[in-house]
This record gives sequence, structure tokens and C-alpha cells, in this order.
Amino acid sequence: MEELYIWIADNLNYGTVTLFMAIESSFIPFPSEIIMTLGAIIGALVNYFLALWLGRPIVHKFADTKLSHLLLIDRPGVEKAEAYFAEHGAVGTFFGRLIPAIRQLISIPAGLARMNMAKFLVFTALGAGLWNSVLVGLGAFFGHTIPEDVLIAQVQHYSDYVKYAIGGVVLIGLIYYVYLVVKANRETANRK
Repeated sequence: MEELYIWIADNLNYGTVTLFMAIESSFIPFPSEIIMTLGAIIGALVNYFLALWLGRPIVHKFADTKLSHLLLIDRPGVEKAEAYFAEHGAVGTFFGRLIPAIRQLISIPAGLARMNMAKFLVFTALGAGLWNSVLVGLGAFFGHTIPEDVLIAQVQHYSDYVKYAIGGVVLIGLIYYVYLVVKANRETANRK
């Protein structure tokens, strides 16, 4: 594993990042900013459609759970994102992608409001593209200022923790999502 990190650190540039992403998704090489922006759009679409399909009561109910708090989502955050969206409208989707604590949630009020899909995609792509460009710029800056051996040591130290934490959160999220869907279906069936 250490050899892989060393090879990546020695060869990490736009070409190798693009190559890895192209191998994972296709054989058409795109700059990493485009791939990152596409990933951000896909994630935003997930939030948009979940909010659209589940509706405000279930979104708010989920925001009050311990799981949502583990995912750094809470009712005040969702309500803040809704208020921001209500105040700024479609353009709020662009600016919301640039504001910490709002950027991950701005797609939820867009879905709840049934925002026009073309506008949603355009403003999300522009905001995510700008945000990702800033992140790439910071990465390039720090990549040239942090000694390689320090960077490799930090990656090695935290890689397993991050892997297990992400896997656990995803698993818990999926289980809870299934629970919410089953519960909502039961409540609907009981009302009939």
C-alpha cells in the first residue's frame, strides 16, 4: 500500500488524476475539474430528487434524527437552506454552492420547490465548478508547500480510519433510508 501512495505522490498531476477517473468511468479523458463538477451535480441531483419525492414532512423528520446529525444535517440547517433559497430563488442555487453549511443542502429546498431542472443544472454546475476550481487551486498550492514525506505519512495514518468511517456512514444511511421508506409505506397503507 505504501508503494501505491508513493507512486501517486510522485506522479500525481492532472494527467494521472484524469486517467484514474477515465478508467473508473469511461475512456474519454476529461480535466479533473469537470469530473469533480459532474460528481457534485450528481450528488446535488440525489438531494434534489429525494426532497422532491419525499416531501417536506419526511425531509424535516429525517433532519431531526441522530443519523442526520451524524451526517451534519439538522432541521435548523435545512430550514436555513430553505430560507436562503426562498430569498434568492434560482440564483441562490449558484451562490448556495459557495457557502459552507448551505452548499451541501441547497439542493433540498430546490427539490422541495420543484425548481426548473434546466436552471437547477446550470446554476449547480456553475457554483460547483467555481467551488471545485478553488479547491483544486488550494490543493495545488498546498501540494507544492507540504513536504512529500509529511504528506505520505498523514495519508497512511488516516486512510484506514477514513475508509471505515465512510463505509459505516453509507451503510447506516442506507439502512435508515430503507426504514423511512418502509415506515412511510406502512403509514400510507394504514390510512387507506
